[in-house]
Amino acid sequence: MNARQIAALLFLSAVWGASFLFIRIAAPVLGPFPLMAGRVILAAGALWLYAAARRSPIVFAPYGKRLLVLGLIHSAIPFSLIAAAEIHLTASMAAVLLAAQPLFAALIGSFWLGEPISARRLTGLGLGIVGVAVLMGWSPLSLDATSVASVVAVLAASISYAAGILYSRRKLPNAPVMTLALGQQLAAAAWLVIPAAFALPRVSITPAALGALVALALVSTALAYLVFFWLIGQVGAVKTATVAYVIPVFGVLWGVLLLDEPLSGGMIVGLSCILVSLLLVNKKAPVGEEPGAVVAAPMASSTS
Repeated sequence: MNARQIAALLFLSAVWGASFLFIRIAAPVLGPFPLMAGRVILAAGALWLYAAARRSPIVFAPYGKRLLVLGLIHSAIPFSLIAAAEIHLTASMAAVLLAAQPLFAALIGSFWLGEPISARRLTGLGLGIVGVAVLMGWSPLSLDATSVASVVAVLAASISYAAGILYSRRKLPNAPVMTLALGQQLAAAAWLVIPAAFALPRVSITPAALGALVALALVSTALAYLVFFWLIGQVGAVKTATVAYVIPVFGVLWGVLLLDEPLSGGMIVGLSCILVSLLLVNKKAPVGEEPGAVVAAPMASSTS
């Protein structure tokens, strides 16, 4: 990778890591459904303007039903779960928990796509579970019912992201890039607009929450998609997917620096365990072992 491509990878990691910061600021004010409905609607509008300016072809007709499924399991459900969780969890905690998403992708892939799990990958999955356990048991948060439910919500979002990535690989392998990017946002909006209408915020919308929504939609979603797909075209899906290792680091960094969130020993140890587990799960297999590991970035879907 050259300097420009590395810079794009770091930028992508930074803006996806910042999404946890934006959600933490906006979710308690706007609520999960209105926040995420606003996110996907604004992002869809920005992507449509970009596609129109570039005259990029967008074809929805052959993919309509599959895009609706993808928009549900890879956007509407995980977006809402993370927003609901971050009303109670710190942004840095949510970022570390979501780092387990590629582990779930590997696990689901072994059952859905018939990808075998070697001893090395099984060790990686076990280490990832240990990392999550350490994170929960050695954190500044009190382990009450609300905190546990919030942790479960982020892990459920990770599973939903992983299922969405595998679904796109299986059902939308030849869909054009802009069709996937824009179609997923429109489909998510279709799923979220009605719940959002019944859950409109009952408090005054602060400038900080509104600014966080706009940044989440335009920077961490629309712009991030464009950089993501550009990078795939430059260096391929596997190298681009290494962004998954850096996103939680930026998520923790922004939370600590900008929101004064605590950096606990459990967070450092838990994140370290999860990152090592990702290396074990996604390490290229020697000849004779299983096919390539499932790798993907957790905040976007592609044909990878």
